[in-house]
Amino acid sequence: MRRAAPTAPTRPAESKRQITTNRRARHEYNIEETIEAGMVLTGTEIKSVRGGKVNLQDAHARIENGEAWLFNMHIAPYEQGNRANVDPMRPRKLLLKRGELHRLFGKLQTSGLTLVPLSLYVRNGFAKLELALARGKKLYDKRQAIEDREARREADRELKGRQQE
Repeated sequence: MRRAAPTAPTRPAESKRQITTNRRARHEYNIEETIEAGMVLTGTEIKSVRGGKVNLQDAHARIENGEAWLFNMHIAPYEQGNRANVDPMRPRKLLLKRGELHRLFGKLQTSGLTLVPLSLYVRNGFAKLELALARGKKLYDKRQAIEDREARREADRELKGRQQE
């Protein structure tokens, strides 16, 4: 009697829910590389994150003492929370692998790059932060990007107008 070959275990479908994005980061910086990092949060903080009460506007990340930290991210206190609520602007530890940390630290030291958060999302119940290794844009770069975007919009309008006729 022959046995059926064992099947590979199936993974549950991965669910990813976008919480917030830092739209200003793509305007202010040239993005060179993106990295996904986990975050160390308290119980009431993750509830506020799932409720979308997060602001990444002025947030930035640094590597200090061999650990990655996120500064200036505001997570509003949980409304049903009690004294267990923590400071909304406290620094939060980022979870990265040791090799990624060393590689990022080297790039940050040598080439004038910075770590900027792009988006925050919840994947399979865990808060994840998309970090970017970015270089700041000059004012003329920002103006050029705005001109290019306007030209693209105008061309799209022209094409749409021709297709409708």
